[in-house]
Amino acid sequence: MRNCSNSSRWTTTLLGVAAALCALTFRGAAVSFAHPRAQSSAPSATANPIVPPGARIDPTHVTYKWPSQIEWHGRPGGPQMATLLGDSTKPGFYIVLMKFPPHMMSHPHFHTYDRYATVLKGTWWVGTGTKFEPDKMVPMPAGSFVTDLAGKVHYDGAKDEPVEIEICGQGPVTMTNAETK
Repeated sequence: MRNCSNSSRWTTTLLGVAAALCALTFRGAAVSFAHPRAQSSAPSATANPIVPPGARIDPTHVTYKWPSQIEWHGRPGGPQMATLLGDSTKPGFYIVLMKFPPHMMSHPHFHTYDRYATVLKGTWWVGTGTKFEPDKMVPMPAGSFVTDLAGKVHYDGAKDEPVEIEICGQGPVTMTNAETK
């Protein structure tokens, strides 16, 4: 049985690495994004039992959200999305988390800009081409990094288990249907 705190640390580390990769990819965009310098709603370090007594983070140096502060949106039984940075509907750099229930798949489509996805939990399935062929999709296990290239047709989603991914890129996000029957 896996230690829950190790799993939580692994997810936090994976999120940090993915965000760093996204930030490196979009060096110019990340610098131009107007990020607040301090979060007045940042949680107290004493609210987390794994934070040593007296430990603190100066919110003028580092901003953060704990999992309980991340706001998820979506319909019950459907995909859920949480915005970590930016706004995927507007020009500029963004980072979002996505949760997909089992058997939730997109159909062939493409995006205007490259999108960078890191699989955080579960197995993300990816296919290419204009014909939707779930049996020919390739599994991307947790820890995988996937780039949806701009203008290139792909489809993806969850098969038999829930999946969580982090996506970052340049907004606004567009999704153009490209399926042939």
